[in-house]
Amino acid sequence: MKNRAKLLRLIVLLGALAGLFFVYQFYTVFFQSNTRFDAPEQEVFIYPNTTFNELQTQLVPLLQSTASFALAAEKKGYAQRVKSGKYRIPKGSSNTAIITILRSKSQTVDVRFNNQERIENLAGQLAKQLAVDSTAFLKVFLDPDFLAAKGFTADNALAMYLPNTYNFFWDVSPEAFRDRMWTAYQRFWNDSRTAKAKSIGLTPVEVSSLAAIVQKETVQVEERPVVAGVYLNRIRKRMRLQADPTVIYALKKQYNNFDTIIKRVLYIDLRIKSPYNTYRNRGVPPGPITMPDLQSIDAVLNSKKHRWLYFVADPQRPGYHAFAADLRQHNRNKKKYVRWINAKKIYR
Repeated sequence: MKNRAKLLRLIVLLGALAGLFFVYQFYTVFFQSNTRFDAPEQEVFIYPNTTFNELQTQLVPLLQSTASFALAAEKKGYAQRVKSGKYRIPKGSSNTAIITILRSKSQTVDVRFNNQERIENLAGQLAKQLAVDSTAFLKVFLDPDFLAAKGFTADNALAMYLPNTYNFFWDVSPEAFRDRMWTAYQRFWNDSRTAKAKSIGLTPVEVSSLAAIVQKETVQVEERPVVAGVYLNRIRKRMRLQADPTVIYALKKQYNNFDTIIKRVLYIDLRIKSPYNTYRNRGVPPGPITMPDLQSIDAVLNSKKHRWLYFVADPQRPGYHAFAADLRQHNRNKKKYVRWINAKKIYR
C-alpha cells in the first residue's frame, strides 16, 4: 500500500510538472516577448508572394526566436496565409501580438512625385516608394485599352498624373494606383478649369503640355502667368511657340539619353526633326515635356493679359526674363543675353 501511495504521489507530481512545463512552453511560444531590437518599433515590409520561409529569414534580425514564431504561426494558421504590406512591430511584442499585427491591414505610406520628365521616370520614382517594380507600373500606365478609354495616348499619358502627396497602402497594385490617379485628375479638371481651357482654345491635355513648357522656361512662380501669356499670344497669331525646352527634350528623346544636361540650344539644334520641336511645328507638342505642377497648369488657365510675343533670359535679373512685343526689341534683349552667356563661357 505504501509503495502504491508513493507511486501515485510520484505520478501526480510528474503530471503537475508536465502541466507546468506545458503552461510555460505555451506562454513562451504565444505570450512572452520575442523581439530583440532596442527601438520603440520596427517596420516590416512584406512583398507580394513572399513565402513563410522567406518571411522567417527576413525576421531573423528582429526576433529572439524564429523557431517559436514559426510554431505560433503554424498553430494560428498564419504560416499558410502570409499577407504582403507594411507593418509596425512594437518592442516587446509576443508572437501572438506579432501575428495579429501581420494579419491586420497594411500601414499606408505618403507617396510623393513631381518634376518627372517621362512616364518611365514616374514609374521608377514610384518603385522606390511602393512594393511594385517600375516595369509593372509602366505596363499598366501605358495599357492601350485604358489610354484609349480615357482619351490619352502613350505620348501624353504623363498628363494624367498630377504631382502631389498621396496616401496609399504600400503594396497597392499598379491598377489601383492608376485608377486613383484618374479619379484625382477628374477632380482637378472640374467644370471651372475645363471651361477656362475651352475659352483659350485648348484641351486639358494641351494645357498640361503648355504648362510643362512654361515650367521649364521659368522657376519663378510669379512669372509663369506672364510666360504663359506670351505663348498663348503666339498661338492666337498662329506663330510657332519656338520654345527652347522643347528642342532640348527632342534632343534627349532622339539620343535616348534623358540624363544629359543641355544648358544652351544651338542654331543647328533648331533643325531637329521631331514633333516636339516647336521651332518646326505649330501648336503645343504631342505631350508634356515634363510633369507640370498644379501652379503651372493654373498659370496657363489664368495667364497674364499683355501684348508680349517674345522673351529671353534677363542678365540683369538672374532667374527672370526680358519681354518684348516686337522682334526689334527682342533682338536687342537677345544680344544682351548672348553677350552674357558667352562671357560665362556656356557653349552647350
